[in-house]
Amino acid sequence: MSYGMMGKLLKIDLNDGTIRTQETREEDFRKYLGASGVAGKMLLEEYDEKVEPLAEEAPMIFMAGLLTGTMVPASAKSSVVAKSPLTGIWNEATVGGHWGTQMKNCGLDGFVLTGKASKPVYLWIHEEGVEIRSAEHLLGKDIFETSETVKDETNSKAQVAAIGPSGEAGSFLAGIMMGGHETRAAGRGGLGAVLGSKNVKAIAVDKGKQKPQIKDPESLKAHLKEFRPVLQENAKGLHDYGTAGGVQGVEANGDLPIRNWTLGSYEEGAAKTCGQYMEERGITVSHHTCFGCPIRCGKDARVDIGPFKGSVGHGPEYETCAAFGANILNDDIEYLVAVNDMCNRYGIDTIETGNTVAMAMECFEQGVVTADDLDGIQLTWGNGPAMLEFVEKIALRKGNAGKLFGHGVKAAADQLGGLAVEYAVHVKGMSVAYHDPRAFTSMAANYATANRGGCHLEALTYFSESGAYPPSIIGFDKPVEKHSDENKAALAIAMQDLMNSFNALGLCKFLIRGRTSPEDILHWINAVTGWDMTREELIRAGERLHNMKRVYNNKLGISRKDDQLPPRLAYHDRKTGASAGILPNMAKILTEYYDIRGWSDEGIPSEDKLKTLEL
Repeated sequence: MSYGMMGKLLKIDLNDGTIRTQETREEDFRKYLGASGVAGKMLLEEYDEKVEPLAEEAPMIFMAGLLTGTMVPASAKSSVVAKSPLTGIWNEATVGGHWGTQMKNCGLDGFVLTGKASKPVYLWIHEEGVEIRSAEHLLGKDIFETSETVKDETNSKAQVAAIGPSGEAGSFLAGIMMGGHETRAAGRGGLGAVLGSKNVKAIAVDKGKQKPQIKDPESLKAHLKEFRPVLQENAKGLHDYGTAGGVQGVEANGDLPIRNWTLGSYEEGAAKTCGQYMEERGITVSHHTCFGCPIRCGKDARVDIGPFKGSVGHGPEYETCAAFGANILNDDIEYLVAVNDMCNRYGIDTIETGNTVAMAMECFEQGVVTADDLDGIQLTWGNGPAMLEFVEKIALRKGNAGKLFGHGVKAAADQLGGLAVEYAVHVKGMSVAYHDPRAFTSMAANYATANRGGCHLEALTYFSESGAYPPSIIGFDKPVEKHSDENKAALAIAMQDLMNSFNALGLCKFLIRGRTSPEDILHWINAVTGWDMTREELIRAGERLHNMKRVYNNKLGISRKDDQLPPRLAYHDRKTGASAGILPNMAKILTEYYDIRGWSDEGIPSEDKLKTLEL
């Protein structure tokens, strides 16, 4: 018997509907930890990386983590791995909720989709197997409607992953949304367009009864009895207000992007676009949680304006508040909540969408585009009604606005040229998430070298630099000063390796709010599996995963030339706020980063490094 893992993977060919069963190997999970780790090994070893993301033969891998669905707290995550149509390189989108747990409870560690169905379909996964059902009646339905309809046709306890109209339209803003109204998003990188290209509207998983087995439950329970209270105490702000509760603190740190990343201060606006304000106004109406999580950071919000007035669904997270608040100079919380609901319904990534709106507003202000180019929309800063109209256009790729901006900031900059390139804030084609590398300079090292592009979650070093997760917890003993470049490459590497492990294990990264150490994680792994994994082995696994993904990207031509911040973040300092005057020294940071990683000056892992990591 294997512990933690379920021992089975499905390979589903949508061309002819054939389904093959393949055993998953314990040695692969020990080496790659599951989820995006094992999926990455498969993507690198079994498939041609040169295949275009939307080609029929392109693989799409859904995989749960080693600890997903166990009694380990916040072990709800699963990953979707595929080549990104947004960036053309490695992409993993990691998502919480209950979907990954129920997939394991149906006896699966994951499955691979290839091919393209001849007509629209959805998959119904249960303990007896997989049914491929017609989805023609679901076309055009939004995420909420699709989820409810599929549950009505399968099981009211099913968990549904779906694409909305945006994924059907092939927008690279599109993600895959789990959980219906309580939306959790595998949002980044355009994976909704990939699933749509395969003619798959939804994938539902039954509740199932095949729970992952735990080798030493008593040892695990004893450890968690001490760990949980610490987590709950340190994550109280997340419990009370969700991630949106952090908007004001982020602004005070000089970390909040404002007016398409140009301004430095937004104190009054931050106070009107945060979780505390939503609670005060009565907009937040309830709380919900992912599987097995004592934090309960999920909030449901009521929509009071716009085309979906009266709707209740997953409320705006911090990233969404920053995207449709400060970064577009909107301080009207009602429009922010309404656009969040629209994004969830249409199935689009709020980070990419928000940066796209900000870029388009600056293009409009500077005369790069006119109202005629945007189907008559007067896209001025802070204009809530215009924002809603524009987001609908780009989500559905409708009209000229949809054609220009429906694939995100890089594609828009490539089409428009000229000064539009200056307004496109992305790394390797993926919009930068809403934590400013001019505030926490270790994030400059992370954004430049993150394997999927402008992703904050690959390192989360702003938690370390701010003191919320002291580097000493992971044994990092070098001094870290907020605006210095010293030791920031080393810190980014240490946290990237750890966060790669979190993704592969299926752990929510908010566990770091509980001061979670590598020793805590080791205890969980060994109690669940019965292994004798060491701290060195765990850290080496995270390093292996980061390098493996880098190798995949190297094969696609990624090198030092691509490990750069956009001009706005590299050359333009903020004039006010807590980070005024700060710019990261990218030449210094990258050189140190490559040296510590054991990569060449061009950013290629050395043969010795790959041999050491058994890659």
